[in-house]
Amino acid sequence: MELSNKDKYSTLVQQIEHLVGNEKNIIANLANISAHLKMELNLFWVGFYFVDQSNEKELVLGPFQGPVACSRIAYGKGVCGKSWAEKKSILVSNVDEFKGHIACSSFSKSELVCPVIVNNKVVCILDADCDKVNGFCEKDRLMFESICSKISSFFVS
Repeated sequence: MELSNKDKYSTLVQQIEHLVGNEKNIIANLANISAHLKMELNLFWVGFYFVDQSNEKELVLGPFQGPVACSRIAYGKGVCGKSWAEKKSILVSNVDEFKGHIACSSFSKSELVCPVIVNNKVVCILDADCDKVNGFCEKDRLMFESICSKISSFFVS
């Protein structure tokens, strides 16, 4: 019996919560979350960008799964930079139609980006790419927001 999308997403969030368990290391947790998302959702690329603490005008690449990626993204630039500036998730059905899209790979066709917010400040971005146009939907966005809400607790001591 195949799970409904709602059950699939609920199960995925529960699996992630179990996967990170009581681990306190942010890098270990984000590495495992990105690996789990890539495998379970069959993503082209998924990973995290951190607000660079030495230069708070750039995101710097963190744990990810997939081909090589852009190491830095400026505030407000591309989908990740815009998500950071606006403090909201962005779902892009076709990256070729997103003005200012930063193409780390020409194989990326759609993108879903969600900020991790702590004390009303973005600390990192969850970024996922699909190699198909319309690779993400609103249900995916809601699931990513749930995951990012969990991730925000990693940054609170």
